[in-house]
Amino acid sequence: MASIIKIDNIQNTCGSNIINQCGTTVTLGASGDSVVLGAGVTATGFGRSGGVDYCTTVKTSPFTAANGSGYFVNTTCGAVTVTLPATPSAGAIIALKDYGGTWQTNAVTLCNNGSKINGICATASLSTKDQSVTLIYVDSTKGWQDINDSTSSVTGAAYITATGGTITTCGDYKIHTFTSDGCFAVSGLSTNPSYNNVSYLVVAGGGGGGGMEGQSSAGGGGGGAGGYREGKVSGDPYTASPIAAATGVPVSVTSYPITVGGGGATWSPPFITACSRGANGSNSIFSTITSAGGGGGGARNNTYPVGATTGASGGSGGGVGGVGCGLSAASGNTPPTSPAQGTAGGTRSGSPQQGAAGGGGATVAGTNGSGASGGTGGAGATSSINGTPTARAGGGAGGDAGDSQAGGTGGGGASGAYEPGSCAGGPAGTNGIAGTVNTGGGGGGSSGACSPYNNGGAGGSGIVIIRYKFQ
Repeated sequence: MASIIKIDNIQNTCGSNIINQCGTTVTLGASGDSVVLGAGVTATGFGRSGGVDYCTTVKTSPFTAANGSGYFVNTTCGAVTVTLPATPSAGAIIALKDYGGTWQTNAVTLCNNGSKINGICATASLSTKDQSVTLIYVDSTKGWQDINDSTSSVTGAAYITATGGTITTCGDYKIHTFTSDGCFAVSGLSTNPSYNNVSYLVVAGGGGGGGMEGQSSAGGGGGGAGGYREGKVSGDPYTASPIAAATGVPVSVTSYPITVGGGGATWSPPFITACSRGANGSNSIFSTITSAGGGGGGARNNTYPVGATTGASGGSGGGVGGVGCGLSAASGNTPPTSPAQGTAGGTRSGSPQQGAAGGGGATVAGTNGSGASGGTGGAGATSSINGTPTARAGGGAGGDAGDSQAGGTGGGGASGAYEPGSCAGGPAGTNGIAGTVNTGGGGGGSSGACSPYNNGGAGGSGIVIIRYKFQ
């Protein structure tokens, strides 16, 4: 029968040690015995073998690990956060094992609880299928270090940590979407510098469409799209637009103000000078990236002074108004960027020159007005930076003496419709359609007018999207 030997009454009265007189090994108890130290006794010098006692109750929800314990963590139904022991002493040890082989889908987050992990005072992520890891607390310099033959490094601050905007995820990437002014606040960086670059999309507000004053069978020019600037980090798997830069923007631990440009207002009476037109959109800004607001569409006047106006230059240029002088196309990519942030607005051709031109889009210039027909808006650019292929920055359509023309793909507004004979004393038309919000689409130009006027559509507001690897 096994016995228990209690070592609690052996007294050392002369400062000497228990010595085996017949050799160098001291054996306490026989096989099957239990050796129990007395209450309050502190055992030192025994060291630690590096082993842990595993808890066989599988963990599926957040928990705090205890020193000397190992855990099987199942993330099949969702990510799990494991908090490391507080104020650990040197030699503290824990172990974790991927129970369901799902850490690559739903990662385990190691909350450092005030201590360092491999020298970094930040949380860490375990995201490898079937991974097992043993952590021992060494000292305040290195903190917890992994000692087992793991398939990935366990190091704090593996990726960027940030807040701001509406946050979504797509695979291993986090996406911050700003539809209005805000702040992108970076609180942590990766120890791998290549992970501290972000992909971005910055689209400015579209230009307002041109209007029409006085009875006339002509129309206002379409507003130009807001400037479109995109940059994609190498290795980011999303599909970028054809005009995206091949590099992202490096970030640091700081707060980045985000400006989302508003759409330009429509032209409004009176037609005071030959420069009256739809208003330009406003710039959008993130870090070193500024996209210029789209140019306003040219207006048309049939009273005094008679004439039309060109569109305004901008991210993309506004289209020329119908009838009269001012045939020069408004330039896009103003101020210039590389890759170009937009295209030119259209001009007019044929006779009579009633049809106004379309505004430029991110990838295609506005179509010229031809005779009595207005020009369509230029096409925008399509990117899946937010996880879904989406077109943005289309130009607004130019108004005419016929049916409504289409705005460019990517939120460009259609022109108003011309309705002959429905207005006493002359032809009638309708206002242009506004560009779609948060696309940077240009506003559509008006078509025709009953006295005194018809307006073009306002430009659509812009958008800022930031994307980076987070696991």
